[in-house]
Amino acid sequence: MSIRSNPPLHVVGFVSSHRGDAERGPQARMRTEEAQIRLLNDGELAWVYGPRRHELATIVIDDSVPKGSVVLRDIIGVTVSEIVRIQKPDYDRRDRGQNV
Repeated sequence: MSIRSNPPLHVVGFVSSHRGDAERGPQARMRTEEAQIRLLNDGELAWVYGPRRHELATIVIDDSVPKGSVVLRDIIGVTVSEIVRIQKPDYDRRDRGQNV
């Protein structure tokens, strides 16, 4: 995936859930336009690549998030003001070295 089809996003918010919260788990909130660039739909899983690690998260479409930004929930290794990339998983790719 090229940089043009996967521009970086600025983390403008971070939500940390607690035990007993109704809504928990990794999540990325972004504008409709940002999701469309990455071919993502509401409720779909996507990779969130941060500066220290990457993790799968559920995508939530939220047009109140500023353009070029993302709000993350429960994603370890990312803080507000950092840059992340969000990418749709490639289910057709076979990992090299994997015996199938």
